Amino acid sequence: MRTDLPTPATPLRIGTRGSPLALAQAHETRDRLAQAFDLPHEAFSIVVIKTTGDRILDRPLKEIGGKGLFTREIEEDLLSGAIDIAVHSMKDMPVLQPGGLLLDTYLPREDVRDAFISPEFSSIAELAPGAVVGTSSLRRRAQLLHRRPDLTVVEFRGNMQTRLKKLADGVASCTFLAMAGLNRMQIPGVPHTPIATNDMLPAVAQGAIGIERRASDDRVAEMLSAIHHIPTGQRLAAERAFLARLDGSCETPIAGLAELDGGTLNLRGEVLRPDGSVAHPGRREGPIADGAEMGRDLAAELLGTAGPGFFDWHTGAPKV
Repeated sequence: MRTDLPTPATPLRIGTRGSPLALAQAHETRDRLAQAFDLPHEAFSIVVIKTTGDRILDRPLKEIGGKGLFTREIEEDLLSGAIDIAVHSMKDMPVLQPGGLLLDTYLPREDVRDAFISPEFSSIAELAPGAVVGTSSLRRRAQLLHRRPDLTVVEFRGNMQTRLKKLADGVASCTFLAMAGLNRMQIPGVPHTPIATNDMLPAVAQGAIGIERRASDDRVAEMLSAIHHIPTGQRLAAERAFLARLDGSCETPIAGLAELDGGTLNLRGEVLRPDGSVAHPGRREGPIADGAEMGRDLAAELLGTAGPGFFDWHTGAPKV
């Protein structure tokens, strides 16, 4: 019998942001570990950590530091030993981790699609010219304006519940959420329509949960290996290599999705001007083992097509 497993007296500490969605992801991680090792929930402790991105809600992410705003404080606590693992939405994660930390465990991926959310309309096509759309995502904003330059886009910061309240208050006619978040939260009564990935390619790693650990913690590494979902890891290897080569952050509109078909990996990517005026799509197909190489190669092609200064463009989205 193993003697190094966590117990209610010495629980495994799981670090997470405090939003309802982040907590749902932490609970899913706890449940999978508890089932894998036949442990009670009391052998795990959920530790809520407030990040800079959670505290500052009145400015776009690109103005205050990008993706690291949702991870920095959590990673500091992981490095200090205040927590044992950190649970993240992978679309929020920078492509590089601080020295001493590894991100090598992924749970089975949820629905990757975006959802169109509106109490009045069921699709983007139904929106009248000049209709107000709320989103905090530069990618969604650019994709939307590429398709419908006649629309007005306003900045929508906050967690899922905050954005839904803004919509209910009439601040905008519609917004977008990730289908993965809607499915994990199981919020009743949210009028939504999934958007096909051919119409709106999702963010890199959308729908995936990643678990970060200290590189030196062999006990945790062994535990996490029991819940790692290999196909999700294979897909994210291609997508995050694509993002890394583009030097992607919350400041640049980038989309990417890898899908598996037997032993083949199909990768689609897209870069857009922030104002939606130009979009450059591309794709690669090859053996799963070559996923990361395909990601870098596709990124290099799109960078060459886009040319210097492609992302140097002011969005001008008003804040609400």
